[in-house]
Amino acid sequence: MIKTTKPLSYANVLSMQNLSANEVMSFIHEAQAFKAGYQIQLTRPAYAANLFFENSTRTHTSFEMAERKLGLQVMDFNTATSSVKKGETMGDTVKTLQAIGVDVMAIRDSHNEYYRELTNDRNIHVGIANAGDGSGEHPSQSLLDMMTIYEEFGTFEGLKVAIVGDLSHSRVARSDMEVLNKLGAQVFFGGPQKWFDERFEAYGTWLPVDKLVDQMDVMMFLRVQHERLDSQENETFTAKTYNAVYGLTPEREARMQDHAIIMHPAPVNRDVEIASDLVECDRSRIFQQMANGVFVRMAIMTSLLRYQGLVEED
Repeated sequence: MIKTTKPLSYANVLSMQNLSANEVMSFIHEAQAFKAGYQIQLTRPAYAANLFFENSTRTHTSFEMAERKLGLQVMDFNTATSSVKKGETMGDTVKTLQAIGVDVMAIRDSHNEYYRELTNDRNIHVGIANAGDGSGEHPSQSLLDMMTIYEEFGTFEGLKVAIVGDLSHSRVARSDMEVLNKLGAQVFFGGPQKWFDERFEAYGTWLPVDKLVDQMDVMMFLRVQHERLDSQENETFTAKTYNAVYGLTPEREARMQDHAIIMHPAPVNRDVEIASDLVECDRSRIFQQMANGVFVRMAIMTSLLRYQGLVEED
C-alpha cells in the first residue's frame, strides 16, 4: 500500500499559495493511499457540511462522496433556503453549524477570498476546505489535477503543460499555474490573448494553440465562463469560431505527441473547447480527474479532521 510521506494536519485548506511542493506531494500520496483502499478510524462520530453558494456538480458531489467514504455524517444544507437569504452573514451561518456540532466544511462562494472573513474570526474553529472562491482559487481541483498528472508521468520535473482557454476568469488556472511551477513543470498558456493577464507572465508563456499542441505533454483546456463575461463578449461569442481558433479539434489532436494527454476541469462544453469525439478518447483523462477528485478530497478532509484530533493514528 502507498503510504503518505507525512501525516497531513491543517486547520484549513484554502489556497495553493500556502502549500509547498512537499506538502502537495503529501496530499497526492495520501490520496493514492485512499485510492488503494486505505481507511481512517475516527476517535468519535464526526460531522461535515457542504456550503455551496455557487452552482456545482462535480465538486459538491465529490466532497460529499469523500466525506461519506471517510465515515462522516453529512448534514443536509441547502443554500437556496438558508438564512443567508434572509441577510445572515456567512460567518454567522458557519458559527451556527459549528454550534450544533459540525466539525468540517467545504465552502464555495462567488466572492474571491471569501474565507478571510471566516479565518479572521477567532470564534470560528471548524475546519474549512475552500471548494472555490470566485475567480480566485480552487485548491482541491488543482490537487486532483496534480494527482492525475503524477499518475501518468511519475514526475513533474521538466514536463510541459499548457493551460488553454478562459484564463482571466479561471480559479483552476490560478491554482494550477502556481503549483506546477513549484513542482518543476514548464507552464504555457493558450486561448484568447485578451484573457492572458500580465500577472501570468511570472508563471509561463502565452503561445497560439497551434504552436502548443505538438510540444506539450499535457494539454489542459478550460471552459469559457460566460457567467463572468460582460454582455458584449457574450453577444459576439460563437462556439464554432472559438473551437476553430482556440479549441482542440481532431486535426490538432492528431499532432499531439503519442504520450501526451488531454485534461479539463469540467464541465466541458463539447465542440467548444474540445471536439466532442475527443472528450472520451484514449488520451483524455477528464473522467479520471473526476474519479481522483474523490480521493484528493478524502485527503483534504482527513487533514482537517487530523488537526482536530479526530483521527486515530497508528
